[in-house]
Amino acid sequence: MGSVAVIDYGMGNLHSVAKALEHAGARQVLVTSEPQQILDADRVVLPGVGAIRDCITEVRRLGLDQVVRQLVEEKPLLGICVGMQMLLEHSEENGGVDGLGLFPGAVRFFGDNLTEEGQRLKVPHMGWNQVKQTIDHPLWHRIEQDGRFYFVHSYYARPGKQTQMAGRCHYGVDFAAALAQDNIFATQFHPEKSHTNGLQLLQNFLAWDGRW
Repeated sequence: MGSVAVIDYGMGNLHSVAKALEHAGARQVLVTSEPQQILDADRVVLPGVGAIRDCITEVRRLGLDQVVRQLVEEKPLLGICVGMQMLLEHSEENGGVDGLGLFPGAVRFFGDNLTEEGQRLKVPHMGWNQVKQTIDHPLWHRIEQDGRFYFVHSYYARPGKQTQMAGRCHYGVDFAAALAQDNIFATQFHPEKSHTNGLQLLQNFLAWDGRW
């Protein structure tokens, strides 16, 4: 299964992500902010929770934005939650924040008046929801269509290219549950909290060579 670097920029559910990767069969999981250790790993995970401005500020302060740009030319990268949102061009959160721009598109707020069939929906979107797989990708291997995953977020990704949407979810509006481009796969949901389906996705990531 090879080695996996979990990028540590001082935020994110690092312990549970690392434990989930170990449970999925990773030979070595290294939680690190050291650029060379990240670049030397076979695969890399970019997690994230909390406010995107704080996350992206720390990523840039540590020079990890350039590390991410370099590693995506060479090896598989899995973004999780805010780790996915940072890969887009811009987010509405915190009054507007520029992301890494690896995917065209923006991150939008669900809004204070989100409704479904006349019923007001709570924001953040928190809990289990179905994911419609919109492309055939190795990370969906052995995961059923409309499988359920665990979400916690108030902002959602709207990609600039629909062909880069790997999975779709609905909560008042349709939004990207997963994005894929070349050797990058990113999820709005938390695979480390998604039991059987999440474990399968992590196992698929550990077996993925970045091609599809």
